[in-house]
Amino acid sequence: MEQKAQQETQQNREQKPRDVLRSLANADDAERLREYVKSIGVNETFSAILRLSVDDREKVLTTLSAEDAADFIEEIPNQHAAEMIQKLSAVDAASILNEMESNDQAGVIGELKAASAKAVLAEMPPEAAANVERLNRYDSDSAGGLMMSEFIAYNEDTTAAEVIAGLSEREKQPSSLGMYVYVTSRSGKLTGVVELHSLVLSNHSSPIAFICKPCLSVAEDAPLSELDEFFDRYAFLAVPVVDRHDRLLGVVHRQHVAEALADNAAATYRKSQGIIGGDEIRSQPLLLRSGRRVSWLSLNIVLNIISASVIALYQDTLSAVIALVVFLPIVSDMSGCSGNQAVAVSMRELALGIIKPYEIMRVWLKEVTVGCINGVILGILLAGVAMLWKGNPWLGLVVGVALAVNTVIAVSIGGTVPLILKRMGKDPAVASGPILTTVTDMCGFFLILSLAALMLPHLTVS
Repeated sequence: MEQKAQQETQQNREQKPRDVLRSLANADDAERLREYVKSIGVNETFSAILRLSVDDREKVLTTLSAEDAADFIEEIPNQHAAEMIQKLSAVDAASILNEMESNDQAGVIGELKAASAKAVLAEMPPEAAANVERLNRYDSDSAGGLMMSEFIAYNEDTTAAEVIAGLSEREKQPSSLGMYVYVTSRSGKLTGVVELHSLVLSNHSSPIAFICKPCLSVAEDAPLSELDEFFDRYAFLAVPVVDRHDRLLGVVHRQHVAEALADNAAATYRKSQGIIGGDEIRSQPLLLRSGRRVSWLSLNIVLNIISASVIALYQDTLSAVIALVVFLPIVSDMSGCSGNQAVAVSMRELALGIIKPYEIMRVWLKEVTVGCINGVILGILLAGVAMLWKGNPWLGLVVGVALAVNTVIAVSIGGTVPLILKRMGKDPAVASGPILTTVTDMCGFFLILSLAALMLPHLTVS
């Protein structure tokens, strides 16, 4: 028997993971499927499942126990989890979601199409469904949107002995509940917190109101930036979330805040690179992926034509001083890099709430100072290269001044445009890049070519 198991293990290693998943699911071998998924890890399982047909994918998820399927679903991005859940029957989807933590339930259901979400919620226990709907009413990047409704709380009149007994009777103690017992008044108002070690060492006949400590909390509408600052300031694993009457609603964990910050940073980067409309992976429908990309690329064609039109106006100057062709992309690219640095800082400060959209003048003054210093340094460097190459100080002056001035323009645009777009209600991550690229290219081309046209007699001296 042991030899047969070893042979099967060796055979599984030689097969592609997707083939192993398919064969184990078709054999309805839930135990071996669970062990195999555990052995290859979440990432390898996710990669393999994406390469299966819709029917095979459904078979794998339904062959696994609801708890095992939930463990896998919880570890992948909500959008892709929803795509998989949506292909299942409402009953199967609900059974998996029932095994997930409340914040993960809300995240996945929030990504489902309205009809699918309604059908799945109808198959969940009424209390759980109502809780998911409540969580989904919050902004996803607020304390309410990130909180879990699983926590340990007892009335302040409860004795330590009763709390300990209640904890020991729990069949399943999720690690996510942490090491805190929250204390509430009869109206549900948060009054304090008791650490488990203090609970065990206390007089067990005493009400927990006598051993609890004051407890910090955050408001249900606290933004992600405020949560980030809170966990930077305090070494807590979690913080309770309260409503405007200080009633305990849920708990936000440090880990979930860190994950949300990382997800936002990744989403901002994707948007800045033209990946719009959510996470893209290559298993998604071809036309969907093409449509999301081509809208961005089509816009960039128009913007590049506008930039190129500046060059067309100075064809004669370029013909007379062909060396300028070498410096055109250098000036535009270096200025663009400076501008992108300013965009990155503004996006970061907006995300953290350090700056507000109306602080345009303050941001501009800060960026102009940096731009002037860096522009002069970069301009001198490029001018030196031009003079050494062609032996013409006038050429160095043209390209050096152009780069210096365009650097100031680039950082001014990069620093302020995200604020302007945010104030207009537009997504700065999507629009800042094209605006910056177009303007810095146009200004860079115009500066170097117009200066060259003014100094043409000096540039064409042999």
